[in-house]
Amino acid sequence: MDPEELLMETEDGMDKTLEFMQQEFTAVRTGKASPALVENMDIEAYGSTMKLKQLALITAPEARLLVIQPFDQGTVKDIEKAIKESRLGINPASDGKLIRLPMPELSQERRLELAKTVKQMAEETKVRLRGVRRDAIDSLRKAQKAGEITEDMLHDNEVAVQKLTDKSVKAVDEALAAKEADIMKV
Repeated sequence: MDPEELLMETEDGMDKTLEFMQQEFTAVRTGKASPALVENMDIEAYGSTMKLKQLALITAPEARLLVIQPFDQGTVKDIEKAIKESRLGINPASDGKLIRLPMPELSQERRLELAKTVKQMAEETKVRLRGVRRDAIDSLRKAQKAGEITEDMLHDNEVAVQKLTDKSVKAVDEALAAKEADIMKV
């Protein structure tokens, strides 16, 4: 096992974890309409589960309105059902061809609830990052026991893995602060 390769894999794993968190953050509603809010929503259609962006065109013509235009009118009811069952708290209005999602003003209580949800997502991301770190350090220790790397190399690489972890945790904290500010902005 090459320590450099392990560090690259570790950094890649941490980057993917951060990307996943960013995707989760975009699905949390703020005061304004954004297609990212619903585009990755799972929809039961055609006998399988598909993402909404595969079934419809999603636009935000106004700051407080999303318009979903399904490619096939037969999926309108499926999309409506998924939106109603989601945790977005938005009631879809449909005319049979288009689905309109008016974004109601967020109450202070709802804003605090969303901020709490985002904090929980960030904490889960930090747990995943620590898991990636633990796996990397375990691999390094196994390599050292097998005689593939020296004790000094083990120590140096453990420090490098910790630096990657610290950098990623800082990125989580910055993203969390930005999202919380976005949610709390009236």
